[in-house]
Amino acid sequence: MSTHTLSVLVSNHPGVLARVSGLISRRGFNIESLSVGTTERSDVSRMTIVMTLEDDRIVEQVVKQLNKLIEVYKVVELDDDAVNHEMLLVKVRCTDHTRAAVIDITNLFRAHAVDVSPESVTIEATGGRSKIDALMTMLSPHGIIELVQSGRVALGRGAKGINEKKRPGLVRHSS
Repeated sequence: MSTHTLSVLVSNHPGVLARVSGLISRRGFNIESLSVGTTERSDVSRMTIVMTLEDDRIVEQVVKQLNKLIEVYKVVELDDDAVNHEMLLVKVRCTDHTRAAVIDITNLFRAHAVDVSPESVTIEATGGRSKIDALMTMLSPHGIIELVQSGRVALGRGAKGINEKKRPGLVRHSS
């Protein structure tokens, strides 16, 4: 099993998310993480899709199928070197005696306390999967009340953008 991160430029209008996710799920593939947001162009959105697949050849099939959708402008599989982050909001149980330890852990991971109450601290953290997992491991003994995580967002490294990988402009092809 290997993890694949696809960066997909799509038309920014209603129904595109459902069409893309439906295409993947209809073929029996599971989306581990899906993040969508606007880009530097208001008419274009970027989807970051993370899938764990048994066979690496399947990702090629998914890319080909995505490229057939009229709303898809470009699909790029990002390599392991890409910059990728997730965001975590976690509410941790604490008392007057344990609050300092929770805040110390928060600071160690360069996270931020965004809400403090007499019984809890809500922490915001961003980073790669390993950082988020390590933070959760350290906070778990204090008692997790609730948590929410964003999906992965990712960009390729270097000065070139997704539109400049092969040729300039918004084009419909994969790299």
